[in-house]
Amino acid sequence: MYDMGTRKRALALVAQGRSLNSVSKETGVSRSAIRSWQIRIEPLDRNRAQPCPRCCDAPQGPSDPAAYAYLLGLYLGDGCISRLRRGAYFLRIACADAWPGLIDACAEAMQILRPANKVFRVQRQGCQYVTCYSKHWPCLFPQHGPGKKHERPIVLEPWQQEIVDAHPWEFIRGLIHSDGCRIINWTTRPVDGVCKRYEYPRYFFTNMSDDIRRLYTDTLDKLGIQWTHCTRNGNPYNISVAKKASVALMDAHVGPKY
Repeated sequence: MYDMGTRKRALALVAQGRSLNSVSKETGVSRSAIRSWQIRIEPLDRNRAQPCPRCCDAPQGPSDPAAYAYLLGLYLGDGCISRLRRGAYFLRIACADAWPGLIDACAEAMQILRPANKVFRVQRQGCQYVTCYSKHWPCLFPQHGPGKKHERPIVLEPWQQEIVDAHPWEFIRGLIHSDGCRIINWTTRPVDGVCKRYEYPRYFFTNMSDDIRRLYTDTLDKLGIQWTHCTRNGNPYNISVAKKASVALMDAHVGPKY
């Protein structure tokens, strides 16, 4: 929970024309939190039950669609929903210890969507499970079902697709933060008869689900990002973004994990 001074300072920096990314790096506050403060600066009352936007008489989308798009990407990559005996469910997303900023961003997005439910972190070897209990997770993530995600169809509901279309970069960022990475590739080429090393950045997204990879590439297409399939043992497995202009766009909106 951030105090009012932190919230006002972050919003003041944004008002100066600063990008959410730069303000996030300076203050240590996730971009999703800053974005939510632009809508409502006052802390939400976690002691008051929050209705599910999908369970009401006229179903609506989540109150913060950008945070939802990011969390949807994380869920499709490294998340799962499990049912408890008493009828509640818990959403769990595995985040590597190497990326503490990612862990904070995941917890913040989860808390924004279910402000009355406690988000906690369970330490395991090399990673943390960011977890939150709510009976409404299947409402928010209807892709939940028995079995592994890559062994069953994964299709977005129309209301989910509308959110992804409105906030494509948050969705891409969630997918990269879960099953993607930014690396430096290298190759050699002759220059004036001398073999020189050449390095260039590249984004990879790896997922065994054809459907999830297609959601990723369809969104890249809409953003004008060039990509290629890289196979493993003859099977499509990795999505690569290596063209200079496309990498520059990815850097501006996604960047390396942190």
